[in-house]
Amino acid sequence: MARIHPTAEIEEGVEIGAGTAVWAHVHARGPSKIGRDCIIGEKTYIGPGVEIGDLVKLNAMVYLPLGVRLANGVMIGAGTIFTNDRYPRGTDVAITELRDSGPGEHIFETSVEAGASIGAACTIGSNLTIGRWALVGMGSVVTRDVSPFHLVVGNPARAIAIVCRCGEPVWRFPIGRPPVAEEGACPACGLRYKTHQGAVEELDPPEKA
Repeated sequence: MARIHPTAEIEEGVEIGAGTAVWAHVHARGPSKIGRDCIIGEKTYIGPGVEIGDLVKLNAMVYLPLGVRLANGVMIGAGTIFTNDRYPRGTDVAITELRDSGPGEHIFETSVEAGASIGAACTIGSNLTIGRWALVGMGSVVTRDVSPFHLVVGNPARAIAIVCRCGEPVWRFPIGRPPVAEEGACPACGLRYKTHQGAVEELDPPEKA
């Protein structure tokens, strides 16, 4: 059974999995889906059509608009904002009526894949994929896809390391220049990886991916 704070506003059509905790002043619009055993931090906004997997952790004041999908095991830091409109306008071209914020040709999807983490106060552009077990440093502005197991930082965000599932860097490199070919183990937990032209291969992944 989910635990929902009495101040949270959960609209009709929102599915919430067992064991999920929804904290104070969360606003979840329907239809949307939240998996099991998640934490939805206070003052977080979940827009219609958003899909959140299992074991997802959202810190306070996360903004998830229409078109965002979070896979299992994702973590989003406090104050992070996702966007879904590449060329936003408030009205039509004649300024006679408000522009619709619902689904349409100007709305793009963004996907955060399993195990990825996004630090506090990041801004995430639209029509992007943040790969499995990627890590986005706090305050970054993400304007392009992030490859699996890559750490990106800055504005615009650029890769500076390849990271382990546990979050520790396995290889560090100059901004945007991943190693051509390397093989080695995480210095913290010992999981082994191989990289070639920026693509990362797990040599001994855990049984549950």
